Amino acid sequence: MSSTSDLLPQAKRQKMGKLIGTHNGTFHCDEALAVFLLRQTASYRDADLKRTRDPAVLDTCDIVVDVGAVYDGSKQRFDHHQRGFTEVFGYGFNTKLSSAGLVYKHFGKEVISNTINIPINDPKVETLWLKMYREFIEALDAIDNGIAQYPNDIKPKYCNRTDLSSRVGYLNPAWNQFTDAPIVDAQFVKASQLTGEEFLGRLNYYANAWLPARDILTASVAQSKQTLDPSGKIILFEQSLPWKEHLFELEADPSSNVEANAAVYVVYPDETGGNWRIQAVPVSPESFDSRKALPEAWRGLRDEELSKASGIDGGIFIHASGFIGGNKTKEGALKIAQAALEI
Repeated sequence: MSSTSDLLPQAKRQKMGKLIGTHNGTFHCDEALAVFLLRQTASYRDADLKRTRDPAVLDTCDIVVDVGAVYDGSKQRFDHHQRGFTEVFGYGFNTKLSSAGLVYKHFGKEVISNTINIPINDPKVETLWLKMYREFIEALDAIDNGIAQYPNDIKPKYCNRTDLSSRVGYLNPAWNQFTDAPIVDAQFVKASQLTGEEFLGRLNYYANAWLPARDILTASVAQSKQTLDPSGKIILFEQSLPWKEHLFELEADPSSNVEANAAVYVVYPDETGGNWRIQAVPVSPESFDSRKALPEAWRGLRDEELSKASGIDGGIFIHASGFIGGNKTKEGALKIAQAALEI
């Protein structure tokens, strides 16, 4: 006995489920990831995929990426190859978007919300949305659009073909391999899964390891001001964590409790948990220059020699550049930071 759907015309049956369209032939990282991201949304989770350049077929698709020469979010069309296309992500990012960036700009918050299971209006979603663009998506946009990472044409000292875009490219059949459309389409599915696994892996790290450090930093700043140093120059962490990027971002956020340029030293346990570190806050996250390096007279000294010079027991070392030092106890590390502020 025939079902109702069996009696419908083919085009009508297609419309019962969503259909994602992209181009056929050689594929690239941007549309492979764009398709994966769409399948993390409620609207396109179970959508079929059609790879073609036939405009009539693309017109039957609910959403089209990387083909069609149209960018119109209201019509669910996301191509970036047309003349005059200049769309960027915004928020300080100026790299021209590929189909990956376009889909991520429109659907990324939903993808993050669905993946880590928090409401889409939670501030953490936007934090992760921007972080993932900066650390993952932007490079794919730039590579697909042929934007050089180094604008002054500096010749690289070595060749790197292990990036995600290159690995997707290698999944395409070689020029001298005979292939038909089903084989290439199957390889595209592999490419989309590859990009998606890397995207979700990175998102998992940022959501469950990187982002929780921000909450600890915020709490530690408040606690340190209350019990240790009201000026905010010394921040005490009770555990080791990635703090630099969070500190500078929160300093730049007027709504946070972290005062700009206030922090001078951070004190925290080392990775073994047995000793403690005193680190000078750099002038920027990647800089080797410190806001106030540890005293020059202590630099390069170790153990008893350091303890004698500083007058603080438990000394382990002070780096020759003064950006970091160590002590056997939390109390000793705090004393080094407090004494360094006065010198």
